Amino acid sequence: MLLPSKKDLKTAMEVFALFQWALSALLIATTAIAVNLYLVLFTPYWPITVLLLSWLAFDWKTPERGGRRFTCVRQWCLWKHYCDYFPLKLLKTHDLSPSHNYILVCHPHGLMSHSCFGHFGTDTSGFSKVFPGMTPYVLTLGAFFWVPFLREYVMSTGACSVSQSSMDFLLTHKGTGNMLIVVVGGLAECRYSLPGSSTLVLKKRHGFVRTALRHGVALVPAYSFGENDLYDQHVFTPGGFVNRFQQWFQRMVHIYPCAFYGRGFTKSSLGLLPYTRPVTTIVGEPLPVPKIEYPSQETVAQYHALYVNALRKLFDQHKTKFGISETQELVII
Repeated sequence: MLLPSKKDLKTAMEVFALFQWALSALLIATTAIAVNLYLVLFTPYWPITVLLLSWLAFDWKTPERGGRRFTCVRQWCLWKHYCDYFPLKLLKTHDLSPSHNYILVCHPHGLMSHSCFGHFGTDTSGFSKVFPGMTPYVLTLGAFFWVPFLREYVMSTGACSVSQSSMDFLLTHKGTGNMLIVVVGGLAECRYSLPGSSTLVLKKRHGFVRTALRHGVALVPAYSFGENDLYDQHVFTPGGFVNRFQQWFQRMVHIYPCAFYGRGFTKSSLGLLPYTRPVTTIVGEPLPVPKIEYPSQETVAQYHALYVNALRKLFDQHKTKFGISETQELVII
């Protein structure tokens, strides 16, 4: 009987790390809801569900008050396997001072935001060495904090709600050295997550600029080269039934349903694993922003334009290193 090699074991751990994080929201949420319904409907242990819901109500604001991170979770060796799968690499062009706060804007969203989580939701890709003294807060959808157990798992990685009150709290009540990570393209950007694509949903996303102005914190552009190459996506015929449904669904809930697939896609395999392609996140130069408690729309638009120019500069300076043509431009919609 042949024993698996170290390489085989390493690959298995990387695949497990990918699947457990990608499917954790679905599995934990489904299990928590199913178990509590069972307790309420078919057993005399309904007080357990009442206690859970009471705790949820009592702890409801925690994701907007800095969350509840656990260093031991962020440093799990499992995350090292997660980052090694692609692999992920984090590079900076300028130092960031722990005596200031920053809003780091990460592009593109991709289909699963693997690079954003690997770099800033864990401490195994080298964040603490690249940015010593800084504390990252990945800001994500509030829906992740609505389900017991799932919310604890997500918060343990240092994630917080992306709501305005959450950002205000982090920038005023947590001292300095805080880095708020926002992926402003959101789920709407998924439709443009195609290999070789450099299209960002950014033109009408002004909220992060307004927040930066209200608190006088610098904006830091970051671009993950290779994030859009991790999955292929089936593009349905424009004007066809499925395409019209996709557009209707996006208008209703601001989520674009995608038919994506990755490694191992065959008739008998769904291909849920992303391709093993390197992703390098380049963190650019901070854009200083003045503190204006009530910025006008013109001022917001002005600094939004400055941010877009800084992002384009970052993209153009590094694109050829990652196989992108010199003539290819960053498309902002």
